[in-house]
Amino acid sequence: MAKGGEHYVIRPGRTSDAPELAALHASVQLQWVTGGKPHPGIAAWVEDLLTGHPSVVPDDFLVAVDLATGRPVASLVGLRQDWSLAGVRLPVAQVELVATAPEHRGRRLTERLFASLHERYAASGVPIQVIEGIPYFYRRFGYDYALASGGAPAVPAAALPATGQARPDDSAGALTVRPATVADADALAGIDRRADGEALVCPRDAAVWRYEITGRREASLARRIVAVVVRGAEIRGYLVHGARLSAAGELTVFAAACDQPADWPQAAAVMHAHLARVGRGYEASQGRPFVAVCPLLDHGHPLARLGTSGVPRRPRGWYVRTGDPVDLLARLVPLLRARWQAAGLRWHEPTLTVDLYGRAARLTFTDGELTAVTPSRGTVGPTTDPHVHAAVPPGALLQLALGNRTLPEVLDAWPDCVLRDRLTEHFLSVAFRRVPVRVWPRN
Repeated sequence: MAKGGEHYVIRPGRTSDAPELAALHASVQLQWVTGGKPHPGIAAWVEDLLTGHPSVVPDDFLVAVDLATGRPVASLVGLRQDWSLAGVRLPVAQVELVATAPEHRGRRLTERLFASLHERYAASGVPIQVIEGIPYFYRRFGYDYALASGGAPAVPAAALPATGQARPDDSAGALTVRPATVADADALAGIDRRADGEALVCPRDAAVWRYEITGRREASLARRIVAVVVRGAEIRGYLVHGARLSAAGELTVFAAACDQPADWPQAAAVMHAHLARVGRGYEASQGRPFVAVCPLLDHGHPLARLGTSGVPRRPRGWYVRTGDPVDLLARLVPLLRARWQAAGLRWHEPTLTVDLYGRAARLTFTDGELTAVTPSRGTVGPTTDPHVHAAVPPGALLQLALGNRTLPEVLDAWPDCVLRDRLTEHFLSVAFRRVPVRVWPRN
């Protein structure tokens, strides 16, 4: 895999890279937090990823090596995982830890690393790559803001229950919260497995839950604390929050779930009481004021709707890329078919063609029901071709496919999204609806 020009080679990561990559990333990531010193949380996270993470192997790293010294000078990692959209499995790679040593910047190493990464995923059939990070920067590598992240109100510490009021109700049948143990992993995986609805989620199996509970280094920036919501001995839900207060004094909530929706009114109350105790405990141990609980949840999440009122926050954004939008649509065939069936809709032609300004997706129907999505050659003038039902820019299709925008929103924002007639518009509006993003990625 010798790429990158005469001065550098791009190669897969190795376990033996752990010390140097940990030092590289610790010296360039989050320097505003450490005042220019190496970040120990970043170093521990890199070491975790290279030495035993259940979803990551060293080969998932890509490393730029300076041929003059033989030393790694830039790298990134793709964390492979399966997300689920309304029960449909979507292979995803979350790109993390993108960094170049300062003395090697300006030599297009990041561009070369991303090119190698995209080639890898095109060959292995991972249709979606996502990344959070610098505003606008990753657009240069084919990414677009195609998923919202967060948006739930921040709850000021002063609005949370007082310490004396925050104790769980021990009466019979009441829900309480306790720290999770590895013995809870199977039950937690079962909650993820049984989750329904149309949300975009990242479910975990028992092995990943065990890792989340006890597998990370104490100092790791990616370490989270898992608590379980119980009724007696029965696990009814979970709550995942930060292992420390942020630099701004906030306690971050990464995930919250209940096995039974009817539990949410009581669960939201005991979860906020638990977060109040944890935040005040961190305040005492860290010597840093506890300012607020900051949920990285969507504004419609039950914990946000049913809990203590807070201060509205603008959602952040995930950059998203797909190298093959037709393949992405093909993976969604069961979901699209189910949505049309639920609405009592049948397509009146054997095919429906969506041109993507270069390639096209041909949707095939049998007796009005979707059976397949296959690629076909695009046309020179898709907006006027009578055989094309819709012309959709690839970035707009990504927004639709992942439920980030509805078709009316796409039509409003993309003048080059053109539909043949009102029937096509209605049919595609039913297929593509907004869904809540409730992803806690496996990092």
